[in-house]
Amino acid sequence: MKWSEISIHTTQEAVEPISHILHEAGASGVVIEDKVELLKERESVYGEIYQLDPNDYPDEGVVIKAYVPVDHFSPENIAEIKDAINKLSEYQIDLGENELQINEVDDEDWATAWKKYYHPVKISDRFTIVPTWETYEPVHSDELIIELDPGMAFGTGTHPTTVLCIQALEKTVEKDDVIIDVGTGSGVLSIAASMLGAKEVLALDLDPVAVESAHMNCELNKVANIVTVKQNNLLHDIEGTKDVIVANILAEIIVQFIDEAYALLKQGGKFITSGIIDMKKEEVKLALIKAGFEVEETKTLEDWVAYIAVKK
Repeated sequence: MKWSEISIHTTQEAVEPISHILHEAGASGVVIEDKVELLKERESVYGEIYQLDPNDYPDEGVVIKAYVPVDHFSPENIAEIKDAINKLSEYQIDLGENELQINEVDDEDWATAWKKYYHPVKISDRFTIVPTWETYEPVHSDELIIELDPGMAFGTGTHPTTVLCIQALEKTVEKDDVIIDVGTGSGVLSIAASMLGAKEVLALDLDPVAVESAHMNCELNKVANIVTVKQNNLLHDIEGTKDVIVANILAEIIVQFIDEAYALLKQGGKFITSGIIDMKKEEVKLALIKAGFEVEETKTLEDWVAYIAVKK
């Protein structure tokens, strides 16, 4: 079977929205080539990525690669992807070079093209993300392992915004909490919340591919009895009182449902938001405060920001 490799040269700021566009176009996963990875200090004891080849990375910016079956892809699809990416500039998202290339690869090349980038990665004090095909032994007795298959959809769970959310959940989730994960994607945040002791997690996503992916990953990690995955538009028509709401999506989307999040949370409940590029952080912070939240903590990683806000 042959695959179309879609390669887009852009910026770190545009990674999340372009990845979403590629998923909606039918891609079953993305590879992100960012030269920053070469500069990170890594402790091999945790089994993190190692022996990276500088030739695999652009000199400037970021290259996002996605793969779709050749027979499911047409010139019209390429034009639609280009148009959707170009429209991101309307939201003041820097697209950088914004160059798109298409190449054909066969099954063997496809496997090599993305699996070589994905190894066990320790992303917080307790959590390690492990691909399903790798064998990994926990280093510490309280280490929590999340297994993901990035071939299903929505990446590896190691993007800075995901890392920030999981670190925030570690500080926030208490035993028997009731939690909502808005824009769940792979379901990784719902899985993490379950492993931290949540009694009930509602994982929401508008994309049916994400719903299927999250459900499969919850089954894989044996938390499907705790996590309910549902197709839903943000928090529309959701009822009940929640302890924590977490949302790892674009800043422009977060500000659209802050008031709904406030209404759903109990007094003292926490709202964790990420997917916020540095240049958008004040916009989200002001919207949180306007809705009645108190920003309890600001967490940053690279150019990304996450807030832990409390309903007072």
